[in-house]
Amino acid sequence: MAGPLAGIRVLDMTQVLFGPFATMLLSDMGADVIKIEQPEVGDIARGNGPVVRGLSTYFLSLNRGKKSVTLNLATDKGRALFLELVKNADVLVENYTPGTMEKLGLSYDEVKACNPGIIYVAGSGFGQYGPYAHKPAFDVVIQAMGGIMSITGEEGGPPVRPGASYGDIAAGLFLCVATLAALQERNVSGKGQLVDVSMLDCQVTVQENAFVRYLNTGEIPHALGTRHPVITPFQTFPTKDGHVAVALRGGIKDQWPLFCAAIERLDIMDDERFRNGWLRTQNYEALEPVLNEAMKARTTREWVEELEKMGIPCGPVNNIAQVAEDPQIQSRNMIAEVRHHEAGAFKVVNTPFRFSRTPSGVERASPDLGEHTRDVLSNVLGMTEAELGELESEGII
Repeated sequence: MAGPLAGIRVLDMTQVLFGPFATMLLSDMGADVIKIEQPEVGDIARGNGPVVRGLSTYFLSLNRGKKSVTLNLATDKGRALFLELVKNADVLVENYTPGTMEKLGLSYDEVKACNPGIIYVAGSGFGQYGPYAHKPAFDVVIQAMGGIMSITGEEGGPPVRPGASYGDIAAGLFLCVATLAALQERNVSGKGQLVDVSMLDCQVTVQENAFVRYLNTGEIPHALGTRHPVITPFQTFPTKDGHVAVALRGGIKDQWPLFCAAIERLDIMDDERFRNGWLRTQNYEALEPVLNEAMKARTTREWVEELEKMGIPCGPVNNIAQVAEDPQIQSRNMIAEVRHHEAGAFKVVNTPFRFSRTPSGVERASPDLGEHTRDVLSNVLGMTEAELGELESEGII
């Protein structure tokens, strides 16, 4: 059976992380994603380590299941071939600095003239307009400018970059969602459109609570370690052999009394300073040493077993190896295997999408540079071997 996006063809002109992550998600759901790359160069991420059996695992993690077509867009013939592919595509995704596609003669207006129904998705660091529009951007810069570093890390400490490429990944998710929305709207109107996704905009969106608190109270949020800014306890605690995350439910069914019983500190249960989650947050300085000392009395596993009996949400702080072996992750098949035609089998993170009727998932490894050029140009554009040979000799493909 075909995936839910079967029949959708995507021209992927993205590089490195933000764009490739989004188009990989589309591929996971069944879209035919054709990655357009410069001959002999390709996506610069192809050179990123670690390299295993000749294959960049970084590139693999973002480009599995795609097809690679090499095309020299700096030439008239290369551009003309690309526009022929546009006529047979549903979506074009690019994440160049604004102005680059215009220089190539592939602006939205020029592409739209070939295919009025095209969904032209332009991802960039700062968007297609505004005072920063033409600035280049990378994940660490966007995280810094977007504010997430200022609220990440230990209280009073220096700004900290989250361990994942949060600026790229969040923007990739929004880009994927926007693409699907534009495709659905086209089903109604029959018209394509330009979709503009800014990494910086996405950073503001995902920090909605921090911004709303500031905009309506005037208080600037700051780093709190693993703590929640409103609810307490809602954080990680040191245990006898590691750390455990605990998140108490608040409101009218506040689990504070249950938690006090679990840590054997009934003396603080009725303390007015700790009567609800907000008050506990306000008086955290007095509460923190009490909780930390109590939680060090048992192992992580003992705490998880004890707190789960009481219905208190909790979990161990796992490292990556522990997550990969976790029975829940295993049961959901979140670690998958793909095969490269020369390098063999590789393990990758599976797609999180689960549909009851249509499949989704990963099967193929990342493509070699230009691996599918002849196949795509012959099957999609009907080109002959002689024509392809001529293009190759001219450096067009």
